[in-house]
Amino acid sequence: MFVSLALSLTLAAAPVGPLSVVKSADGEIQKVLQGPDASTTKLAARADEFVDFGELARRAMGPEWPKLNKKQQDDFGQTMKGLLRASYAQKAVTEGRGGSARVQYGEETVEGNEAVVNTKILVKQDTYPVVYKLYRADPKGAWRIYDVVTDDVSLVTTYNDQFRTVMAKKGFDGLLKSLKDKQASLEKQNEEKK
Repeated sequence: MFVSLALSLTLAAAPVGPLSVVKSADGEIQKVLQGPDASTTKLAARADEFVDFGELARRAMGPEWPKLNKKQQDDFGQTMKGLLRASYAQKAVTEGRGGSARVQYGEETVEGNEAVVNTKILVKQDTYPVVYKLYRADPKGAWRIYDVVTDDVSLVTTYNDQFRTVMAKKGFDGLLKSLKDKQASLEKQNEEKK
């Protein structure tokens, strides 16, 4: 009995691979979306378990990130998290993915502490490639999603391009204000839809 307990604890402590993380994230999010009491709050809580919004924000800022002080980084990370929740969570809850879509999981590619998981979303006769990018802070750390690439369009790269343009005109404070205004506008629209 002691041996089986030790074995189960060892297996439970073993790191979970990137493909397993993506499958778990999809499964948990689908449970929320298909549940009778689906809400943006529940969906966001589940997404927080798998998505590292701080890492997404850091990579989206690119070389400007280290120039920000800790308070600016934290504020920017929280604003990005709120904006992404307002942009995607309400849409996901409202539209769901429905029973007709299926996910086909491809292979994972791991290079050090970076990983890519290829998937395809199958809806009726259409196939949409979706690539998840993950990282872990150290070799024994948990894998976290930081980017999603759909139809060759990266969320991180798209935001990076937009941020550089806005910062060139308005600086960091102007960018942060623009993002907060956009978040507030989306949250207001989401409230009106309820």
